[in-house]
Amino acid sequence: MSSNYDHLAERLDAVVEDLDEIIFEQLREASAEKSGRPADDKRLTQARRAIEKAAHLLRGRESAEE
Repeated sequence: MSSNYDHLAERLDAVVEDLDEIIFEQLREASAEKSGRPADDKRLTQARRAIEKAAHLLRGRESAEE
């Protein structure tokens, strides 16, 4: 079932994809340099999860993590 907010949820999905790319690139660089977990990894991952949850809420589906 489509909601009035699907277009916003789709935009949030695009942001999640952008964050995924940033996170994976930072992890690749850290791995290549053997420098451990990137400083921003935790913060970016938390932001990604929050945005993903917002997209689910806009679509009218509850998060499975609740």
